[in-house]
Amino acid sequence: MDDHENEPLTIAGNWNFDYRYFAGEAATRFFRELRDNNRIMGTRSPASGKVMVPARSFSDDDYLPATEWVETGPGGKLEVFSIVGTKFPGLPDPPFVIGYVTLDGADTAVLNYVSGVDLTDLDAAAAVLLKQPRVRAVFKERCEGRITDFHFVVEAGGDAA
Repeated sequence: MDDHENEPLTIAGNWNFDYRYFAGEAATRFFRELRDNNRIMGTRSPASGKVMVPARSFSDDDYLPATEWVETGPGGKLEVFSIVGTKFPGLPDPPFVIGYVTLDGADTAVLNYVSGVDLTDLDAAAAVLLKQPRVRAVFKERCEGRITDFHFVVEAGGDAA
């Protein structure tokens, strides 16, 4: 068998295009709250009472309109994570951590960057993160109304709730 038969196939391509994202009513308020008030808001499902973050116009469970707004966080629990070790265009240089966090007062998790753990030893970092530590949302000095206006930092001690 030829060694080239085992090499992964690569296909060159380039997706470079401008676009505009229509946020809709719920996402518009969610992003404005980030930008203007440095707070993370969710919406409550009228049937289940679950608080969904990021905010949604309709309940995940039953598709009923979700019109009650609830402030969440800024603390929460890291649910799952990935330590990214590959360079991707537009993302930070690796390694970096991205994870889903369930904020205090929320029932769904939101994805964002996680800092505050030493990544020089990836096995040690993973051991800390696998304990599902408490994290806190930290906002940028100048917010733009984007999900990257904040990221999560592992709290001192990093102990799970």
